[in-house]
Amino acid sequence: MKMERKLQQQIAFYLTGRREGRELRTFDSRYRPALLARYADLSTLRYDFPLVLNREGPPERALDSLSRMVDDAVEAIGNDPDRDRDRIGHHGYRVEREIRRVLAADGAGDFGELWNSAADRLAGQRDGLRDSARHLWTAFQAAGEIADADSRLPSRVVRHVWKKVEARKAEAFRQRAERLLLKLRDILKAEIVGSRPGRTPDRLKSGVGSSFEGAFDFDAMSRILEESKPGTKLSDERRKRIHGLIDVLERQRFYSLGAGWPEPYTFEFTSISDARKAYQDRHLEAVELAKALAVAKLEAYGDYHESVHEVIFKDFGANGLDAEALADLPFYLVYTDGRSLDPAETARLVEFLAAGLPIKVLVQTDDVLEAKTLAEGHGVALGLRARQLVETAIGLTDVFVYQASASQLFRTRKSLLRGLKYDGPALFSVFSGSNGHTGGIPAYLVAAAAMESRAFPALVYDPSAGSDWATRLSVDDNQQPDEDWPVHTFAFEDEELQARKEEIAFTLADFMAMDDRFFGHFAVVPENDRSDTMITVPEALEANLEGLPENVPFVTLVDDEGGLQRAILDNRTMLEVRRCRMMWHSLQELGGIHNSHAERLIDKERKARATELAVSAEVPMSKPVAQAVAPAVAGQPEGAEVSVTEPVKDPEAPPATGSAASVKVTAVAPAAEEINGDDPYIETPRCTTCNECTTLNDRMFAYNENKQAYIADADAGTFRQLVEAAETCQVAIIHPGKPRNPKEPGLEDLIRRAAEFE
Repeated sequence: MKMERKLQQQIAFYLTGRREGRELRTFDSRYRPALLARYADLSTLRYDFPLVLNREGPPERALDSLSRMVDDAVEAIGNDPDRDRDRIGHHGYRVEREIRRVLAADGAGDFGELWNSAADRLAGQRDGLRDSARHLWTAFQAAGEIADADSRLPSRVVRHVWKKVEARKAEAFRQRAERLLLKLRDILKAEIVGSRPGRTPDRLKSGVGSSFEGAFDFDAMSRILEESKPGTKLSDERRKRIHGLIDVLERQRFYSLGAGWPEPYTFEFTSISDARKAYQDRHLEAVELAKALAVAKLEAYGDYHESVHEVIFKDFGANGLDAEALADLPFYLVYTDGRSLDPAETARLVEFLAAGLPIKVLVQTDDVLEAKTLAEGHGVALGLRARQLVETAIGLTDVFVYQASASQLFRTRKSLLRGLKYDGPALFSVFSGSNGHTGGIPAYLVAAAAMESRAFPALVYDPSAGSDWATRLSVDDNQQPDEDWPVHTFAFEDEELQARKEEIAFTLADFMAMDDRFFGHFAVVPENDRSDTMITVPEALEANLEGLPENVPFVTLVDDEGGLQRAILDNRTMLEVRRCRMMWHSLQELGGIHNSHAERLIDKERKARATELAVSAEVPMSKPVAQAVAPAVAGQPEGAEVSVTEPVKDPEAPPATGSAASVKVTAVAPAAEEINGDDPYIETPRCTTCNECTTLNDRMFAYNENKQAYIADADAGTFRQLVEAAETCQVAIIHPGKPRNPKEPGLEDLIRRAAEFE
């Protein structure tokens, strides 16, 4: 009776969100998702962060990971007998760990200063560590800021990489402009040199210089040149045009041409309105510069023909600049946070993107569980502003879209760089992990948890990658993108100090359990009150919890003492989890995963094949081979028919060493109960001995005396392994059957995938 009363209280909490009695404990900041237990102190772990915003080298090296830099530098030592690789590596890892500790306490700083100060603190009287640190620093070939995950990291990273990309464009423009200016000035000089004033004795003498002043008779040289060569004469129109081109290139303010030239415009803004105004104010100058570049190139190489090109360039830029012309000019960078994007500002942003104008926009999200609270019954926003912008931008079809949590900035750096190099507008949506509602959990972990829970999934939409969704949109940067939720192994010790492990899915409920605004929607269940009626969140999504449910969903936690705990959650939280999964399914489809249209076609084709009563094949072979093969083929599944057909003999033909014959095999389809049975099975006689399944699980799958696979023990593995084995089987002969463990995570997806092999 007591257990039944406790179950009733748990069900009541699920339905109402209210705790009745003392059996259910209050949920607070002492608890965190079990999968975060191993990350209690990030400063002691080696992972991607902190990041080095490298000023050295090309844009491809603009963003690097401290741990990777140390690893690469140690690896580069190789077997050099003059250097102790193990010692240098050990010292490097100590310096790296010290830098992590300092960054966690003090924030970002200069990489060189932090590296040297950390080495000095650790070295003491041990000069060997300083030597190791100096050697590694030389190998880094890097300089710049080093930063950990915090509220400023997204803007720091995007701005830094953007500046590296634009610096390379500026250098290319400077070289191009200098070449054009040189050639244009040479055209004007040639006219002066070839003219009558350019051939006077005094002008010729000044051109030679004082070193050879006595070696020539400049009066005689002047007479000879006047008599032998007619003067070079530019038309007034061309001379005016060339002077105008030089003037435009010299006074333009889009790129710096070096010291003594006009100060260039700034292209960084913190609001769409300011960037839009600057673009409009500079538009006529941009058109003028783009036109000057095009005409100057023609003039410099003698390809400008007034009768043709005057007409072409008369209305240049009247309808705006095309993508090629815009790509030659700097791209505007706007970095803003989602909260500052009111409806008017959002409309301006979409207008800017839709027009194909040269803009790169970073929209930083600090809170993906914002806005309306669960208590009001309106649900969680789940990064609503960022999601709406991303969906709108993708719908425009020619906007590059990048979305990622701050924790993924290094791993997705190639996509980030690709977006900043893309010759068109780009939107970068980044979740910082700094929302002020997760207590002492580092921003890195919050950002990573948002992506793992599908609350803020990673995606890249690249219009230049191809012409269809399959090539343009990718969600592959997410953990286990084929699954509803990432599933990880959680290892722990039970009360008897025995090592155990569980497979735990990280869901939106786990992510919400990190946020103090939603603590009231969870209740901790004491160990003595736990029962089989408590099911995991993935199991609850597949169960029928309508009306008065028989089960209550829970999440697995650890407390601040490292103890394993379980907390049940209420129905409103489950509704958000279900909604989050639906949004993830939609994104999966766009990314080519579990496409419903494709799966319908596959199912239709599978059913069509299943209606075929037999499959026949004739294979020509010599008679001796046919006779040898026939008994073996007779081992096919029951119902298969085998016959050997001999060729018609020509009595006048000489005897052949191998008369042609054929084996005909008619394989009758297995009975319906064999295909649709609950137990998994393998069509063993068709096995090609590829080792795929036995490598996956050699207790579940084994070989018989003919070295062909069969199911040795269906309970020796998981349903997931059966499905994965079926999917990798080269001849598609593994049939997973039905799940044997109804509580296995991710069953809905696995059952859908297994249906293809029924």
